[in-house]
Amino acid sequence: MSSKEQVFRVQGMSCANCAKTFENNIKRLKAVEQAKVNFAASKVSVLGEATVKDIEKAGAFENIKVIHEDGFDVDQQEPFLLRHFRLVFASMLITAAFIFIHWTGISKIATTLLLAAAILIGGINLFRAGIVNLTRLRFDMKTLMTIAVIGAAIIGEWQEAAIVVILFAISEALEAYSMDKARQSIQALMGIAPKQALIKRHGTEQLMDIADIQIGDIMLVKPGEKLAMDGVVMHGVSAINQAPITGESIPVEKNPDDTVFAGTMNQDGFLEIKVTKLAKDTTIAKIIHLVEEAQAERAPSQAFVDRFAAYYTPIIMVIALLTAIIPSLLTGNWSTWVYQGLAILVVGCPCALVISTPVAIVTAIGTAARNGVLIKGGIYLEEIGHIHSIAFDKTGTLTMGEPHVTDTVYFTDDPAQAFSMLAALENKSQHPLAKAILAHAETNHIPYKRVQVDHFSSLQGKGIHGMMNGEIIYAGSPKLFAELGLQKQLDEIATSISAFQAAGKTIMLLGTATEILLAVALRDEPRKESKAVISRLHQLGIQHSFMLTGDHPETAHALTDELAITDVKAGLMPAEKMDFIKQYEQRNGPIAMVGDGINDTPALAAATVGIAMGTAGTDSALETADVALMGDDLKKLPFTVQLSRRALTIIKQNIAFAIGMKLIALLLVIPGWLTLWIAIFSDMGATLLVTLNALRLLRKKGI
Repeated sequence: MSSKEQVFRVQGMSCANCAKTFENNIKRLKAVEQAKVNFAASKVSVLGEATVKDIEKAGAFENIKVIHEDGFDVDQQEPFLLRHFRLVFASMLITAAFIFIHWTGISKIATTLLLAAAILIGGINLFRAGIVNLTRLRFDMKTLMTIAVIGAAIIGEWQEAAIVVILFAISEALEAYSMDKARQSIQALMGIAPKQALIKRHGTEQLMDIADIQIGDIMLVKPGEKLAMDGVVMHGVSAINQAPITGESIPVEKNPDDTVFAGTMNQDGFLEIKVTKLAKDTTIAKIIHLVEEAQAERAPSQAFVDRFAAYYTPIIMVIALLTAIIPSLLTGNWSTWVYQGLAILVVGCPCALVISTPVAIVTAIGTAARNGVLIKGGIYLEEIGHIHSIAFDKTGTLTMGEPHVTDTVYFTDDPAQAFSMLAALENKSQHPLAKAILAHAETNHIPYKRVQVDHFSSLQGKGIHGMMNGEIIYAGSPKLFAELGLQKQLDEIATSISAFQAAGKTIMLLGTATEILLAVALRDEPRKESKAVISRLHQLGIQHSFMLTGDHPETAHALTDELAITDVKAGLMPAEKMDFIKQYEQRNGPIAMVGDGINDTPALAAATVGIAMGTAGTDSALETADVALMGDDLKKLPFTVQLSRRALTIIKQNIAFAIGMKLIALLLVIPGWLTLWIAIFSDMGATLLVTLNALRLLRKKGI
């Protein structure tokens, strides 16, 4: 019998190292086979039979509280100040002790007892973890702080020991607060979909919890209400605000048979919606899950920091030990140099360094998700920031994905009749251009449906023909009419045809065996934002932009010139697009590929970063893309590149600042100026500053 996986939400984890200790403690529980703590998302997954009480016992060193995910409510979390009551009380004891020392005649023993009480109350979690770490020879920041505080108490520095404990507790509280702020984008998504919905089942309307709603149920949504489930509109018309899913700021009109998503807002119409997914499988649920997993993924810079910290902490302990012993043996002044050694332990605490990268990664990925961009991990966030080349699929990515009639040139006195004959022929055709011809006819109210077509037939690779009013009418390429013997008339209109082809347009002619009646130019029009997006990417430092397409080279080059793309590869099959991406990476380095996530899958998979467009509700694209632009909006691409580069800059700033602050503080040992107060202030200050620096990414708005 396989064990059941349980997922719990966690409150009280103050740092990444605490999360690792918590995870190891859970793994030691008898009924647990495996455990994984996601510090970024404040979650723990447990494979086994552990209860909430068992897991909280494993987190007792940090006073960690857990709630089963099914019962988690983002609005009912424990208030921040209540979680840190011990810190507030210990601060009051220290304040009282300082008042007694400086303004009353109370005995030194009494003030020492007050300071000792403050140390125990404010540092209980610190000492629990630190002492356990010492017994297991695990040297992290809590181990260093525990040794420093105990050492300070032994040499009689009770005031400084108490201040160190309180400042360290404040530092951890600020770190926890900053991580809560970094997680707020995802927490906002978690609370965005209603927990209940009005369901019509077997003719009866009832308010039901989303966990009880089944596929096929009819959900009733009134104006101004949020949708609780994914589904398809059965009856009604309304505008839906899809910003939580796609990042679109403008509501989208929904008609019968249109797809709608949980968490979106119904604006002005009454809708009956057939539920198509269970609550755990809705698009918003998948986004939350994928973003939480992405936030837990270690980026390359974070892996570097973790490796550095693994060597850094033991080195600091050795330096502190040597500082305490060697000068003391030479001078006999043990008190001064032991104090300096303890100060080195405190200043060497790698809090700022450890938090410098994950808080930036979590914040950037959360900000991207809030703006309709799903980045699947820290590694992809960093890789986008390093990219200087981007390849685009053409159809559906740079263009609208559907051809449109752009020009009509008539060679007859009855234009309406000529186009109605063309539309009547195309109405019987399965050619990709037929839909564009019929759409143009409908838009211009051309009555093609009344035209009778007999003996319809297709001419392979050339066109179509049919009998109308006793005469055979042809529609097709210039090549077809050349074969019909109309080369002279083709020569007369060659200038117009060449101009259309130079603009990347496809030419369709209509006529009889003796004359050409109509020339139609069609083109898959570029998105209105494509040119501006390409220009913005080049401004952001993208040096090479490519268009990869299966279209004719002449059509592709015309569009490339119009959009100011640096290069084009035309006439490519999907496998050839993939080969181009692989060869480019080998010769020139990283390249991103942007496509619609379906026929471009091979190239997306081969690219350094695969970016799929318009993936809202598309399960396969959500699972396979490295980055998913949830809305069908190309403008999110420059935003993603800019956000990634900003995140990279902030990560580098944080790492440099965290290490620089430590080095400056350590240099104060030489003249003997380093005190425990300076040490803890430098550590706390560095932690606070790198955190605030990372939180600037929350202000990044979508473009």
